[in-house]
Amino acid sequence: MTFTSSVFIGTSLDGFIARQDGDLHWLTSRGEAAGDYGYDAFIAGIDAVVMGRGTYEPALGYDTWPHEGLHVAVLSTTLQAGADPRITVYRDLDRLLRGLEERGARSVYVDGGQVIRAFLRAGLIDEITITTVPVVLGTGVPLFGPVGGDIPLSHVRTKVLGAGVVQSTYKVERQAAPCTP
Repeated sequence: MTFTSSVFIGTSLDGFIARQDGDLHWLTSRGEAAGDYGYDAFIAGIDAVVMGRGTYEPALGYDTWPHEGLHVAVLSTTLQAGADPRITVYRDLDRLLRGLEERGARSVYVDGGQVIRAFLRAGLIDEITITTVPVVLGTGVPLFGPVGGDIPLSHVRTKVLGAGVVQSTYKVERQAAPCTP
C-alpha cells in the first residue's frame, strides 16, 4: 500500500467506543473541560476516511457533515451504493484498498470498531491514538476484539487532557515475515 492508515478514536476506560444503542453522550459530555483533543490537527493531514455502516449512519444525524472535502469510503455489505454522493460504498476490503490506491490516497483515517479490527488483521494500521474518557460503561461496542494474533505496539506519547481524559498514541510495529527454509 502506498498510503498510511491511522486510528484516532475515543473509548471508555473499559474499552467501549459507543453504548450498545450507538449513544456517544458519555464521550462528548466532557465538552470544553477536556480541552483540545487534537482532532483538528489530526484530520488536517488526512485525505481519505474509511468507516463501516455503523459509524457512517450516526454521522447522518450531525448538524454538518463531519468529513467535508475528504473522500469517504464506507465498508458495508448492506448499505445501498450510490445513495449518498458524499461516500463510496465498498463491499469488501480488497475492493476498498484498490479504490484507495486508484484515488491516490496518502493518509487514511480508519474509524469504527469492525473496520479498525479488519485493518489490524490485514496489517494495515500504522498508528493508533486512543483518547480514554474516565467512565466505565460495563457494556457497549468494543474497540478491540479478535484480530488474529498479537499486534506489537510502541508507545509514542501520552497526554493528560482536562476532565480526567488521557490520550495515548502508539506506532504499530511491523513484524518481519517468518523465515522459511
